Amino acid sequence: MKKFSFLLAVLLALRVVAEAQTPAFSTRVLLIPLDDRPTSTQFTTRMGLIGNAEVVTPPRELLGRFTTAGQSDQIIEWARAQDLQSYDVVIVALDMLAYGGLVGSRMHRVSSEEALKRVEALRELKQRMPRARLYAQNVVMRLAPTPGDKNEAYRVKLEHWAEISVAHDAKSKEETAALEREIPEEVLNDYKMARRRNLLTNLKALELVQEGVIDYLILSQDDAKPQGVHVADREKLIAEVHQKGLTQKVAVQPGADEVSMLLLARALTQYHTYQPKIKAVFSSAQQAAQTMPFEDRPLRQTVGYHIRATGAQEVESEQEADILFYVYTSRLEEGRSESFAREIENKIGQGRQVIVADIDPVGDVQGGDPQFMLALMKRNLFPRLNGFASWNTAGNTIGTALPHGVVFSLATQKLLSRKELASRIWSAQHWFLIHRVMDDYYFHTLVREKTNAYLDQRKRSSVIMSDEKTRQAQVYSQKQMDTYFKDFTRQYLRTVNASRQIPVRCQIPSEMQFSLPWNRMFEADIHFDITCKAL
Repeated sequence: MKKFSFLLAVLLALRVVAEAQTPAFSTRVLLIPLDDRPTSTQFTTRMGLIGNAEVVTPPRELLGRFTTAGQSDQIIEWARAQDLQSYDVVIVALDMLAYGGLVGSRMHRVSSEEALKRVEALRELKQRMPRARLYAQNVVMRLAPTPGDKNEAYRVKLEHWAEISVAHDAKSKEETAALEREIPEEVLNDYKMARRRNLLTNLKALELVQEGVIDYLILSQDDAKPQGVHVADREKLIAEVHQKGLTQKVAVQPGADEVSMLLLARALTQYHTYQPKIKAVFSSAQQAAQTMPFEDRPLRQTVGYHIRATGAQEVESEQEADILFYVYTSRLEEGRSESFAREIENKIGQGRQVIVADIDPVGDVQGGDPQFMLALMKRNLFPRLNGFASWNTAGNTIGTALPHGVVFSLATQKLLSRKELASRIWSAQHWFLIHRVMDDYYFHTLVREKTNAYLDQRKRSSVIMSDEKTRQAQVYSQKQMDTYFKDFTRQYLRTVNASRQIPVRCQIPSEMQFSLPWNRMFEADIHFDITCKAL
């Protein structure tokens, strides 16, 4: 018995020592995400570590999976059971709270009354944590329904109806009437009711901002086009924002999946009283004035909205800027990839902080551009960037790269001088940079296409696969990704560990784990660990 007591005492002592050696987080964040995908959960929690923030989410089993909605009422109970006084920040995707997630928001499975009742739960949460700031996202419904086997016959027709039914010319009216005969009546009615309900939720969110329950709100326009039924909703919301005098507390802008990262960056910059100045540098002035695929306004405007959303300030002068944001859209312009990469290399060599977004201006790849990526790799630039992204829409890419770079800039100015925090922050920064290249380029550009060919499904990346076909896709993709992972991390770590400008040494990362969480090729779940030690 004495021997057991002695061992127990030793173990407790070791635990106390271990806890004492683990540095405390500067900020604690409660996150109720948009859904269970890595973009909504993994990206935001990992980005938080760069800013020395602990991001806590509900148990994954409560968040649903794809067309299975999250358990909104149980999530509210989970939040109520938290020690809310221990949080500095709360970030809430109202679509999870109201309908069980983004996909749930596109279907009329939850009544307006039930959705609004769930959103009202924010009042109680706010009252129980008066010192914490509450940031929220609410999606403005997109044009198209979520792809799936059940709606394959009419999904494209419904999206087209949503785009042209607001037009007043004779041709559009005739085409609209034809589409309404072809789309099942119950499907069209469900779509219309979901839109009406969602607009009411958007308006309720504005009320909660006006009353001080929500401190900052992003009403994010999901995938859309310049014309469609969403425009009236968006314009009504913008008018309400101005009428209620909420222009400093509400942004109506493009986006969906990336918004929790924008809100995290804003929360951390405000918490640490840090507002960096950012200048956007476009590879093409002509493309900057164009509307990118799946969006409803020019790229330059989208960049401006996203910069402000992070809590940063956009400036025109490079000399005035703390960070340079390089936006590459020139995939069809011969030689521009090399010259743009060379510009980035020169600025980094001058000691400037640089963020890079590689945007697909056509919408057919939705991953990194091979020429531009190789130009960056050849110059060993990735370990020296503040932030990087190149996945899916322009909004997704910008809304990942920008907050990543802003949070790391915050860390360099406010946190890295504390020796006990530096190793954690550097580990998180290099994890995120490596992850972006593996996910955005190696998977989305190279492996996804190879796997689709292997499955003989012709890039049908958003179509749900059977469990067996998903297993085959995962095994095939894992083999491809393993080779890329080993080759890229070897080069990456060689640059890090040999650099005098990067005061850190990193170990070889753990083996990479790869899966397809929604049984489709559209998103991957990539896991690995890396440990870096600050010098």
